[in-house]
Amino acid sequence: MMHKYKNTEAKTCLAEKRVAFVGDSRIRQLFYSYIQIIDAAQSADGRKHENILFEDRSASVNVDFLWYAEVNNSLKERLISWRKDPSIKPDVIIIGAATWSIKLHGGSSEALQQYRANLTAISLPLEQLAEDGEVYWVLQDPVHEEGLSDNRKMITNEQLELYNKVVLSTLNSNKKNSKARVRFLGALRQAAMEAIAQSADGLHLPESTRNVAAMVLMNAVCNKVLRPTDGSCCQSLPAPSLLQKLMACVFLGSALVFLVLHALGHNRPWKSRPTPPDVESGEEKKPATAASPLNHKAPFQALSKMGLIMVYFYLCDRANVFMKEQKFYTHSTFFIPLIYMFVLGIFYSENSKETKLLNREQTDEWKGWMQLVILIYHISGASVFIPVYMHVRVLVAAYLFQTGYGHFSFFWLKGDFGLYRVCQVLFRLNFLVVVLCLVMDRPYQFYYFVPLVTFWFVVIYATMAMWPQIRQKKANGSGMWHVGILGKLLGLLLFICFFAYSQGLFENIFSVWPISKLFELNGSIHEWWFRWKLDRFAIIHGMLFAFVYLVLQKCQGLSEEKGEPLFSTRISNILLLISVVSFMTYSIWASSCKNKTECNELHPYISGLQILAFILIRNIPGYSRSLYSSFFAWFGKISLELFICQYHIWLAADTKGILVLIPGNPLLNIIISTFIFVCVAHEISVITNDLAQVAIPKDGGALLRRLLVAGVFTLGLLLVSRSAEGIQGGGH
Repeated sequence: MMHKYKNTEAKTCLAEKRVAFVGDSRIRQLFYSYIQIIDAAQSADGRKHENILFEDRSASVNVDFLWYAEVNNSLKERLISWRKDPSIKPDVIIIGAATWSIKLHGGSSEALQQYRANLTAISLPLEQLAEDGEVYWVLQDPVHEEGLSDNRKMITNEQLELYNKVVLSTLNSNKKNSKARVRFLGALRQAAMEAIAQSADGLHLPESTRNVAAMVLMNAVCNKVLRPTDGSCCQSLPAPSLLQKLMACVFLGSALVFLVLHALGHNRPWKSRPTPPDVESGEEKKPATAASPLNHKAPFQALSKMGLIMVYFYLCDRANVFMKEQKFYTHSTFFIPLIYMFVLGIFYSENSKETKLLNREQTDEWKGWMQLVILIYHISGASVFIPVYMHVRVLVAAYLFQTGYGHFSFFWLKGDFGLYRVCQVLFRLNFLVVVLCLVMDRPYQFYYFVPLVTFWFVVIYATMAMWPQIRQKKANGSGMWHVGILGKLLGLLLFICFFAYSQGLFENIFSVWPISKLFELNGSIHEWWFRWKLDRFAIIHGMLFAFVYLVLQKCQGLSEEKGEPLFSTRISNILLLISVVSFMTYSIWASSCKNKTECNELHPYISGLQILAFILIRNIPGYSRSLYSSFFAWFGKISLELFICQYHIWLAADTKGILVLIPGNPLLNIIISTFIFVCVAHEISVITNDLAQVAIPKDGGALLRRLLVAGVFTLGLLLVSRSAEGIQGGGH
């Protein structure tokens, strides 16, 4: 993977450094492309066969081109002078030459032998310069032989290959000084093989290809300094942090305890575990069979499994074990898998057990297909295509809509505001992300969706739990309580609007330690502000929809029997027509958007209409409510784990690239990596549910004690993290 360096990044990396390009006209081309990364205003001014100096005084960056068309004594003397005088020695040297030797001597074998002898003479000075600097020898690019002029016809690809072989066999041959290595830059040669036919003269590469080579070179020089996540070459592995070491000890300790308990035969069960809540819909899962009891070694077994899974995560996205490749969006890479996925989903259709609007099977199906679309969107890099980007934005809003709908329904129908329920939801939402934050050394806000859903769950809980607590049973006794719940929703809306138009206050609140540790990304609260503001009304849309639906259901204003339309035939047809028109209008608008900023400004106000339109289309026809896709529903049950796990074991480089388990075979690679990814996500879902029953007991006293321990542990982690940052800051 190659990071695309901006001029500010290049200046930061090269500050107080001197870079020297040494060679012929092809090296001069590379020099110009390189300095244009630093200063885009620079252009090739046509100067030939002479030295060219570039300096950026603002950053004290010096990049020079030195004309040496051949490897000869003059070049040797220059290298020796640099070795003797450190004050003029470049920190980075990019060197290469061969075409003039071929041209001036007609491609003779004697010229090749002389080239070998001259190269041998400069190999020691080059290796000495590489001891405390960087030296890159640029391998010769191919030529387009048909496009060469008559005086260059002797520069054939066969000759260039012979000269490259001499370079590879001659340099770095001094085994006594194995640490000083001249590096070979072959990336330009690889790119040239694809683009040399477009050369104007058969010898010099097109500008676009030279720019790629210059960016590769910038990555080689700067990745070790700036350590960009999407620059996968030339970086040493960072040492594990203290928190990473602590997590390794926790997982290792759990494995040892599990082995000891297993050897001793400890199988005494815990109390029968209750069914875990569905944290995204707010409903309780209804198991087909009774849950099996957990024994005392079960939590240690679960933590041991989690430890093995985290080793895989670490190897995939923190160690240099597997390759990573960049995303290149094409319409076919997004739409072909999308069509195939929906065909599979429709093929696995089954009859629903119930036909109520947004029943459990239907919401699982909804979450499932949305999550699969988002996965295809991420791996194909489709965010660059604005119409797809805007439709996926609606899917994210729909997840938050479901959060508002599900949790409002739960609190309205059951009125359970107990601490146990809250802790169960928060644990289920955050367990995997907290573990990944520690293992992968990432801030909490990096996994933005979980902080978003967690924040809005707390807001929903506070809205519904504050005095007066209103539930359906109470509202049935007096219609005034319906006005009361609408008043609460209005208050929530005013709260959202107030913060949406008070960015300064918002940032001040979330920049206070320790809250800032949860919501800052790269030292800034901006990402959290952007994500929060983008879907700020989705939650209240879901809560309001749930209220209206449950009131209509209680008043028997809906027909939810099997095969019956949701409303009367006339009203159903009108609503379906409006919904279809709404869908088409939104797609036309999204396709006409000029930029993401313009689209995102309107998104919070119109996304709710699209979500409502989908719900009506999906639920008004009776036959539609009677069917669901078991394929999508299965994925919907692990949608949270799929969303989070994709960051490191399906995608790579913190989502910037794609994980490559099997190089050279993209289709097989995606099949294998996807299979492992889905299996891991399912296993983590099981582990999380098991640990939730142990970590969150129903007994109030035991729960409070564990919350106290968790609070102290969390505070300790925050303090350790803060002290580590302070040490790093002092070191810098």
